[in-house]
Amino acid sequence: MRVRKKKHGAERMEACAQLWVREPEAARGKWRGLFGSDNPIHIEIGCGKGDFVTGMAALHPDINFVAVEMIADVIVTAMEKAKDMGLKNVLFANFNAERLTDVFEKGEAERIYLNFSDPWKKNRQAKRRLTHKNFLDRYKRVLNTGDFIWFKTDNKELFEFSLNSFAAEGFKMRNITFDLHNSGFEGNVMTEYEKKFAGLGQPIYRLEAEYVQ
Repeated sequence: MRVRKKKHGAERMEACAQLWVREPEAARGKWRGLFGSDNPIHIEIGCGKGDFVTGMAALHPDINFVAVEMIADVIVTAMEKAKDMGLKNVLFANFNAERLTDVFEKGEAERIYLNFSDPWKKNRQAKRRLTHKNFLDRYKRVLNTGDFIWFKTDNKELFEFSLNSFAAEGFKMRNITFDLHNSGFEGNVMTEYEKKFAGLGQPIYRLEAEYVQ
């Protein structure tokens, strides 16, 4: 899907400069210093317009969040939300998830969130899915044993693919549900996509994958 270019996007990005990590690779190994605390760091890959990460940051002030989004014209909206909410525990960076290990050192983050990632429906596109082995290998080089990936999607085929992918790569899964909003799970923070899909009565699929190797 083509994203419409934001009007005055560059100026809006500059207005949120205190939340924007312009050169994420230069931050590798320095994220705790950027936040000014030793609180745990959680990463959301594909933050979209920021409903999830700002909601989580507001609920968990003792956790630092890094919101990653490839498209600058999308991330600016998320940054503006965080700025308007006065959040001090979230930073934003726009880069491709393929560069994750160039941006974070081993053990620098304790959790990764993958919310409503592009399903890349065609078989030949499987390597582009954020739960493909190629990406799981990158996450392993950032997480420590016992750390987690939390995954949500509205796409059943992607969820089934991800279940198999996590299992094949030695992750231990828990809290697997094929209908999140009727599962009794507490503390769920919805993304903008999730609100839309839930309003249409579509099931949301969710799991937590622990890195155990």
